[in-house]
Amino acid sequence: MEVCELSPGDIQIGKRSGQLTVRSGKRHKQREVPLNATCRTALEKYLAELPPDSPYLFQSEKTGDRLTERALRHLIQKYMKIARLEGLSAHDLRHRFGYVMVENTPLHRLAQIMGHDSLDTTMIYVKATRADLQAEVEKIAWQ
Repeated sequence: MEVCELSPGDIQIGKRSGQLTVRSGKRHKQREVPLNATCRTALEKYLAELPPDSPYLFQSEKTGDRLTERALRHLIQKYMKIARLEGLSAHDLRHRFGYVMVENTPLHRLAQIMGHDSLDTTMIYVKATRADLQAEVEKIAWQ
């Protein structure tokens, strides 16, 4: 829903930084999400092709209104299939982001980026897999 509600004005892109403002997060909380160079480049190209009067960042071609959550899920599934990432959901992408970010990002900052009120919610990304734990103990192997 957060993605579907975005407008072009919610994106600010500078030469070395950028941010996306989520205005309709959970419990109607607003937050700012920093954008890395890859996101900024992709969004600059996308915004250049978007009609200047577009009220939504992602508009439905059929209705001209905002893209629905169902339509967005369908698009994500379509491109996941092309990328051979079948069996995943849009929410899985959010979780993957959390798992990758927690490796190098302080928990309190990750919580802010993801819009979590409690660090307990963010802690789910810290839980290691069996493979993670095995890799850690292998670091101290004598051979």
